[in-house]
Amino acid sequence: MACPAVVEEVPEKHCWVCFATEREDVLAEWVNPCRCKGCTKWIHQSCLQRWLDEKQKVNSGGPVNCPQCGTEYRIVFPKMGPLVYSLQHVDKTISRVSPFAAVGVVVGTVYWSAVTYGAVTVMQVVGHKKGLSIMERADPLFLLMGLPTIPVMLVLGKMIHWEDYIVRLWHRYSGLQIRGRPMRRVPLEGTLTRDHLSVSRTLCGALIFPSVASLVGRLLFQRFPSSLQRTVLGGIAFLLIKGTLKVYFKQQQYLIQTNRQILNYPEGNGESERDGGSQRGEEYAEDSE
Repeated sequence: MACPAVVEEVPEKHCWVCFATEREDVLAEWVNPCRCKGCTKWIHQSCLQRWLDEKQKVNSGGPVNCPQCGTEYRIVFPKMGPLVYSLQHVDKTISRVSPFAAVGVVVGTVYWSAVTYGAVTVMQVVGHKKGLSIMERADPLFLLMGLPTIPVMLVLGKMIHWEDYIVRLWHRYSGLQIRGRPMRRVPLEGTLTRDHLSVSRTLCGALIFPSVASLVGRLLFQRFPSSLQRTVLGGIAFLLIKGTLKVYFKQQQYLIQTNRQILNYPEGNGESERDGGSQRGEEYAEDSE
């Protein structure tokens, strides 16, 4: 007696994107592109194509992996003609080279801007005619190497905060008393004298310094016939005046912080709160003086 044949039941296909079954869409094209088993094994070819389009928005030729098992999908493109193949390689080459070209353009722009700024600064400091004469007689290589260093040195010089060192020395050797009265507290070292680095402020201050020095030199040192002498003296005078004002301002900030006081939470009526606040305000004004 023959044994009956065992018929293996094939599980019904389910698309893990649209959740449709093969009975719902008989004419659909199915594909199993990865090692997944069970309900995530099959997917509509059209659903997978749309899913790939979403994943390859940035790079249409990049690899895509299965989100479940991590298998890389085997994607086959139709053969291209020689013209399309050449254009594709040209496009890839341009995409790879363009970042370096953009960096080169930016660096070149900054360099020639620095050269132009250096030439203008030379003419501003020593005078227009004398500056042109000096640059005409100078070696071109020396100009191309030396002129860009002028804005660089100005920016580096602007980053040196010599006023902060004077304030720190003042605080260190002035003692802990103000007009014979002890200070209420000593702020943490460096919290008031340290300037926050501002790129825009540093660049602007450094690049306009030659113009300010020339203007101050013309106003205060008109008796000097040399434009170079007037500019140098004007720059020194401007730095001293600015530094003195900055030291005074930082010292006043230091005094304000040393006399800072935290008030109690006002639990009483508003009248007592105002009286206490006005009294503390008067004490603070006397200490500031």
